[in-house]
Amino acid sequence: MSDRGTSEVIADPPEQPAVSTHDGASGASQPRPTEAGGGTQADAASSGTDKPGAKGAGRTRRQELHKWQMRIFALSWLTYAAFYFPRNAMSAAKVGVLEEGFMDKAQLGVLDSVYLAAYAVGQFVWGAVAERFGTRVVVTGGLIMAGVARLFMGIVPAVWMFIPAMLAMGLAQSTGWSALCKNIASFFSVQVRGRAMGFFSTSYAFGGLVAAPVAGFFAYQVFHTWRAAFFVGTAVVFLTVVLFVIFQRNHPNEVGLPDVDDENGDLDAPYQRRGRTRAPMPVVHVDGDKFTFKLLFAAVRQDAMVLKLGIVYFLLKPARYAVLLWGPVLVKEALPETSTLTAVFVPVAFGVAGIVAPVAIGWASDRLFGARRVPPTIIALGLLVIALALWGPATATGSVVTVAALLALVGLTAYGADAMVSGVAAVDFGTSKYAAGATGFINGCGSIGAILGGLLPGFMGGTALFYGFAGAALVAALILVPSWNQRPANA
Repeated sequence: MSDRGTSEVIADPPEQPAVSTHDGASGASQPRPTEAGGGTQADAASSGTDKPGAKGAGRTRRQELHKWQMRIFALSWLTYAAFYFPRNAMSAAKVGVLEEGFMDKAQLGVLDSVYLAAYAVGQFVWGAVAERFGTRVVVTGGLIMAGVARLFMGIVPAVWMFIPAMLAMGLAQSTGWSALCKNIASFFSVQVRGRAMGFFSTSYAFGGLVAAPVAGFFAYQVFHTWRAAFFVGTAVVFLTVVLFVIFQRNHPNEVGLPDVDDENGDLDAPYQRRGRTRAPMPVVHVDGDKFTFKLLFAAVRQDAMVLKLGIVYFLLKPARYAVLLWGPVLVKEALPETSTLTAVFVPVAFGVAGIVAPVAIGWASDRLFGARRVPPTIIALGLLVIALALWGPATATGSVVTVAALLALVGLTAYGADAMVSGVAAVDFGTSKYAAGATGFINGCGSIGAILGGLLPGFMGGTALFYGFAGAALVAALILVPSWNQRPANA
């Protein structure tokens, strides 16, 4: 993503007084650029003009933008991957919890439902909050809340104390995705956003793949107690908080660069560095306005496609969460002759394919479909229907390799469609202005579906379950077919 096309749509902001205005559609106050070249009022108040020979002298805006794109992308990727360490600590701890008899499977299932319900609620709320107060505030708060919740779970002696901790964990985890997607939308133009979001979406596939094994290793091989899995998650997110607070910037304006949604900018103009680039928290000032629930649907009012994507994600997400939460059980039931260890490792194929899928579909949407997000999503959903419908025949062979290969295909298609709907299309149709709100709304709808993905496998056999998920994916694809050629307004 180092080519010039990464930033071609960025323009100089108009020269306007440094005042804050209120957007009536979203309810959010937007910082006005100052006359000094695109900075915000917060920058102007805390910095002077550039001095000859100062760091950054002689650089163009294009060069400076590229530096910040790489920095914000890397920080966003690492931060969202880190969210999975406290999230998946529970998965690693479950084996020890059951062996010790601290809880039974039914109680663990109830805790998962509590977590997923809180996560769904949080997805709707935090996207709108990020629009109002900025990514730095929301994500920092979420990381701290997640670390404290897992630390609490590693200490408390009673089962009932896990319930408020799981509620807090669900709300904390839901701060990450929509707010960090807004990061990508703020620093990458729509022409390259597909590739940027594709690579960014590998963060949750990678986090989901490595977090539980790492937590399990320290819990059972180093400290010999399941409670240590929670402490590992806490340590990772607390370290991440420090990095995020230091390096996060919410918008190019904060570092003297223009908005990526402006179309007529001069990227080859000299870059004027601010004396101070870290805007205060919060970046967007509310000027006495209060948060209202109408902000949750601002992105839906902006573009009805956001509502359609929310419905599609509700139908899609149960399949992915069923494999994530019940994969080893599904494999063990389908292939009873396999060992428990083999049943645990077979679904790893699903996670590995999930790392490749977002990159591939993001590249295809930008290069093969001209920044259209719907066609590759429909194709991925169609292939997912076929893969899910093949579960019965594949397990009937009794072959571990065949089942692993099929799970890899399910992972490739499910993660591909997931990344496109929840990330790229969400920020595109929400635009950079409503990116967090659109992503939060769409992911909230998907998270309601995820609750079904965690519950249904406990009541249905694998073959019937996968046929049901195949039907849901087919309906999702059919919903999107009429929008095949639809593009976001700023494409």
